[in-house]
Amino acid sequence: MGSGQKKVIVRRFSPGLLRGYLPATGFVSRKADSPVLQLLDLAGRVQDVPLHDVKIVHFVREFNLTDEANPERLPRKQFLARPRTEGLWVRLAFRDGDDLEGLAALDLSLAAGLADDLGIQLVPPDVRGNSQRVYVPRSALSALQVVAVVTTPTRRKQLEQISAKADEPVPQADLFPDAVATEVR
Repeated sequence: MGSGQKKVIVRRFSPGLLRGYLPATGFVSRKADSPVLQLLDLAGRVQDVPLHDVKIVHFVREFNLTDEANPERLPRKQFLARPRTEGLWVRLAFRDGDDLEGLAALDLSLAAGLADDLGIQLVPPDVRGNSQRVYVPRSALSALQVVAVVTTPTRRKQLEQISAKADEPVPQADLFPDAVATEVR
């Protein structure tokens, strides 16, 4: 297993869990115009898992092979209070009626994944559980709601100062205040 391969538990809409390894990024590929996950299973074989069958991919610390009901051990699906880390606080509704909240990166990776109909990567509400990060395919969602944009207080003050300065007209300073104006012929 290379250092780029991470432990995952794939929960599908059909019964059964899949355990294996995926790269940290770029794990969705297109085969015959249908996106698939190329999962390296525990036996060392590469399985093509159709993305429309995948409900959620949990990047986990341990596989928990003895627990078939809840091996990803996601203790909470909603935040108890406002998250403390920066990101986009989102609420997802799955097509089977389940829901999940998480914190998405506050950059263009969110827009790029959803624009390509691939999905979204989130930090779950409780990272002390077995799941460190989750990936949800776009095809598994019925709704996505942005709850809040979470920024740190110092960042918010910096942005407010920048916007306040942008509203004020700034006089241009003289380049050479001591120089005498001369006319060039």
